[in-house]
Amino acid sequence: MKLYVNDEKIDITLENEKTVNDVLKSFEIEAEKNDATIIGVSLNGESVPAEKIDEVCAAELKDDTCINLRVLSKSAVVEGLKTAKTRLEKLSEELETIPELLQNGKDKDANDIITRLADNIDAFCHTATLSALFPDLYSKISIEGQNVGEYFESFAPIFADLEQSLTSNDTVTSGDLCLYEISPKLKVIAQAVEQAVG
Repeated sequence: MKLYVNDEKIDITLENEKTVNDVLKSFEIEAEKNDATIIGVSLNGESVPAEKIDEVCAAELKDDTCINLRVLSKSAVVEGLKTAKTRLEKLSEELETIPELLQNGKDKDANDIITRLADNIDAFCHTATLSALFPDLYSKISIEGQNVGEYFESFAPIFADLEQSLTSNDTVTSGDLCLYEISPKLKVIAQAVEQAVG
């Protein structure tokens, strides 16, 4: 049997493991000790969907069985959150320049910032979702008394308004939303992450 973790071959000695599931259970116990968790499994080159994991992984181990585990560590999530915090802080400052950029006809520069905003919000939400795999970490991220999901639900209408104002070329509303609504919220998110993970 061959075992890979995040595409790196791992030397492993089988003890009482007879099935793929046995290997997964043993590995998960070790991973938990190191604040990590399995987030994906490939068996013999085929990705195993979550709903079929029990069925597929009941297979007996053979000499040519190849298992590749995608593993995520809590420290990697913490680093991801810290990176997101830094980017959101920088973006909050850039958003404050949007009204002036739009007034001076620098629409391309303003649009570049807004595109980065969308990309970085997506990245932050993805990392925050992964943090839910580590409940003690996820519970530390409290934004104005709400968890990440709840906070972004209240954020959604503002993004919808921004999209509408951009579509209709309403530069005043776009600028005001960036300056008075979105920029302060990014600072609040960054502060919440700072308090949660430093």
